[in-house]
Amino acid sequence: MSLAAEYKEQFGYRSWADIFAALPDLKGQTILDLGCGIGDQAAELLGLGARVIGFDGNPELLEAARAKNLPNAEFLQVNLNEELTVNEPVYGIWSSFVAAYFPQFGETLRRWKKHLEPGSWIAITEIDDLFGHEPLRPRSRELLESYVDDSLRTGRYDFRLGHKLREFVQTSGFEVTHDFFVADREFAFTGAASEGVLQAWQRRFERMKVLQQHCGAEFETMRDDFLQCLRSPDHRTLAKVHCVIGRLS
Repeated sequence: MSLAAEYKEQFGYRSWADIFAALPDLKGQTILDLGCGIGDQAAELLGLGARVIGFDGNPELLEAARAKNLPNAEFLQVNLNEELTVNEPVYGIWSSFVAAYFPQFGETLRRWKKHLEPGSWIAITEIDDLFGHEPLRPRSRELLESYVDDSLRTGRYDFRLGHKLREFVQTSGFEVTHDFFVADREFAFTGAASEGVLQAWQRRFERMKVLQQHCGAEFETMRDDFLQCLRSPDHRTLAKVHCVIGRLS
């Protein structure tokens, strides 16, 4: 399965409607979709009356987004670590499952904020504790926690960024209007996972080359233990998907 096809499948696992319902009126607004992927969320935002400029660094995902031929939307390839070029007034920023790639997220938010007009809004969605699932063997938990700590220390990824979103948004000059958990059938669920979710996690582990290197010869044992945890009817989650929406004064 291609990465674009995985993104299309995963859209159905997320409770996007809960987040869209919390957004302000989008009619006539130009908004930025940062980390737009295949443009599935952009399509929903367009349906709410917005014009969308999507940015992403992955050409495969952008090709899928452009193939949708969405009216009143454009999709541009850019490294989100760099300055964005936007040539029109912007009244909203939407970004989902992207913030964790910027462990110093406050600096990133201040850079994004420069594109917003007064009174604009920002909506950030991110997971906290991606590997927070039980029951796991102690050694599997130890390997995953050490990998999470190493990812933060080296600036690759913050697996615990979700619970920090509110503080980042506030200290970047936004008034928080909404702060809530979002149901998610892949990341934050209780009980046995569906076969589709298990396959999605299997593919995720295949892509995580740094995790494989970190675990070494123990990787397959850890992976199999994690997948068995998800299969179990006794499975419980510690992971949470956070959404924070803020308004710029």
